[in-house]
Amino acid sequence: MSDAPEHSATLPDRLPGRIASFTPVPRKVDRSNGWKPEVQRAFIEALADTGSVASACKQVRRSTVGAYYLRRQPGAEEFAAAWTAAVDLGMQRVEDVAMDRALNGVEVPVYSYGELVGSRTVYNDRLLMFMLRNRAPDRFTEGRAKGLNAVGKMEMARLKKQWRAECRKEWEDERRVTLESEDAVLDAIDAKLDAAREKHLSLMSPRARTLLEAHEAQLDEDEANGYCAYHDPEHELFVGKKGE
Repeated sequence: MSDAPEHSATLPDRLPGRIASFTPVPRKVDRSNGWKPEVQRAFIEALADTGSVASACKQVRRSTVGAYYLRRQPGAEEFAAAWTAAVDLGMQRVEDVAMDRALNGVEVPVYSYGELVGSRTVYNDRLLMFMLRNRAPDRFTEGRAKGLNAVGKMEMARLKKQWRAECRKEWEDERRVTLESEDAVLDAIDAKLDAAREKHLSLMSPRARTLLEAHEAQLDEDEANGYCAYHDPEHELFVGKKGE
């Protein structure tokens, strides 16, 4: 079962960041919503742009299941090689984004008593050193290979935990602002209801207001005494003892 709909769509003739050409996987049936050569090329180019199979499939309006199935078919050797090259290129672009965050920092909102008052730039020196060691191992890791060692893996795990905590804090701040806004709306509604009630009472006759006040006083008394209609002999729902 596919995880995304496959349907006919007009695809661009060219996407930015085109990589080396390849021979598309031959298809036995020319379907309007199938993996035609132009669809395969557009998928590879999108994969090179994003580094994500799911995102690339979404751009060409095809399913990820169909993409992996196509890669397993006879004659898909060049397509598979282009796939691998595209993923490598996409990951380089992801690294570029991470390097940009490390060098230029990230703008984060600043709240005061639940209100957004501005933003500040947050820099992550550990992320910067991680990127430098990964991209220039000869200069920053004493010539060691680019692969992560135990310390590097621990640092990556720590960074991921820190990023999750930062994202969670941002979500909690936004949620708190939302709840405070909802409380303000509810308070405004209550105020309008109270004003409407006061206006309604001011237009009632003194006799009607006296009866209403007596009615509300009796309701308050019944509630305070734990009144129950089934235990009230004067009520039509009264349930007496057996034989009565």
